[in-house]
Amino acid sequence: MNKDFTNTAILEQKNFMSRVYGFMSLGLFLTAIVSFMVSHSPFMINFIFGNPFSYWILFIIEIGIVSYFSAKIKSIDMPLAINLFIAYSVINGLTLSSIFLVYTKSSIASAFFSTSITFIVMSLYGFITKKDLTSLGSFMSMGLFGIIIATIINIFMRNSVLDLMISIIGIIVFTGLTAYDTQKIKSLVFYNNNTEEDKKIALLGALILYLDFINLFLMILRFLGNRRQN
Repeated sequence: MNKDFTNTAILEQKNFMSRVYGFMSLGLFLTAIVSFMVSHSPFMINFIFGNPFSYWILFIIEIGIVSYFSAKIKSIDMPLAINLFIAYSVINGLTLSSIFLVYTKSSIASAFFSTSITFIVMSLYGFITKKDLTSLGSFMSMGLFGIIIATIINIFMRNSVLDLMISIIGIIVFTGLTAYDTQKIKSLVFYNNNTEEDKKIALLGALILYLDFINLFLMILRFLGNRRQN
């Protein structure tokens, strides 16, 4: 009986994580499609980046969606949660379209491939390891805080060496966070996790891993990417 319960729990855990990865893949797909399409539309490029207010409004909306989604995920209904996730993925695609204006397409493809391999390996490690990654998560969270401060400082300094250091540290931080967040999300699964609440938790987990993937991708692109020649 105990063995049956364990096997069922493992199956529920796998189903839960499959749902998480499914939602995350949907978000990445929407972001990639929107980003690529916008990069080929002079009107949209001018609308978003020709006026600094447009970009910052989109950025503020993104922050607002993530903040509201994270705080209210248990109280909002599933359709609204999905719509917020989709909206965030689409808006993020609008803002990320700038990478096609800065980097070569081959660099973007290489960075995406490298990110995918790194993410899969570290997420798999976070899922199967028996080691508690809480201390790793705390350390990487401090590193993330440091990256944010350094990035703000470098907006004014425009120091290429500091920018390179931020990229290297960022790759390490988001690689570690991928493993930690996967383990943390896995622990959120409930027995018989087919309720609406559990689906919303899976959607929240998808958003967390989506952000890990996007940030890891951007750090790798900044470190390895070849800029376009104007």
